[in-house]
Amino acid sequence: MSSHQPSTRTRAAERALNRESWRIFQIMAEFVEGFEKLELIHPAVSIFGSARTLENHPWYEKTVEISRLLSECGFAVVSGGGPGIMEAANRGAQQGKSPSVGVNIQLPHEQEPNRYQDISLNFKHFFARKVMFVKYAAAYVVMPGGFGTLDELAEILTLVQTGKSRRIPVILVGTEFWRGFLDWLEQTLVAGGTIDPEDLHLIHLCDEPQRVVEEIFDFYEGRSIEPSSEEQMIQLEL
Repeated sequence: MSSHQPSTRTRAAERALNRESWRIFQIMAEFVEGFEKLELIHPAVSIFGSARTLENHPWYEKTVEISRLLSECGFAVVSGGGPGIMEAANRGAQQGKSPSVGVNIQLPHEQEPNRYQDISLNFKHFFARKVMFVKYAAAYVVMPGGFGTLDELAEILTLVQTGKSRRIPVILVGTEFWRGFLDWLEQTLVAGGTIDPEDLHLIHLCDEPQRVVEEIFDFYEGRSIEPSSEEQMIQLEL
């Protein structure tokens, strides 16, 4: 029996390799579709927040207003395409004049595409989806949320900090919600030397929808909102 085991293991390994090889084409297809659909929507703002936020919650209502203002100012709004804050972002964008974009992810629960999307993409792979959020964003607006929201926030901060993405405004909305997190960054990470004090300057904190828009325009005052040639080269290496 032992003499047949290597052959059995080899066949199993070959089947696994074949599956992985075909998976590469699926990943490539997700990137190609994303690049083709999102290349034409700039400038854009990516908005993140909890999928569990209900329609009558103040966070939901504030997100609708922020997205509406951004859309009226000419920014396409990109969300994760699901319920909660994502739905509010797409809903507000449709009330304005600019495209409402949903970058959806297939999950066992929580994620059902909302109905407020002018452009809708569907992904199986989180890492391919993340590239779409970063690559075409002129700003990140981060509403209160859970692990997924923190993941996207950490992603953009890491990319900007390490020079793998151009610097864009990263705006946290909700002083009461985010203050403890920002205190922890300063009192634990900065104090421990794991990030620099200047890294905290990557983050803007505000509460009012109009102020979110002003923060973005203030950031780009005196510079183009479109990536420079050098920044475009950086974005190619995301």
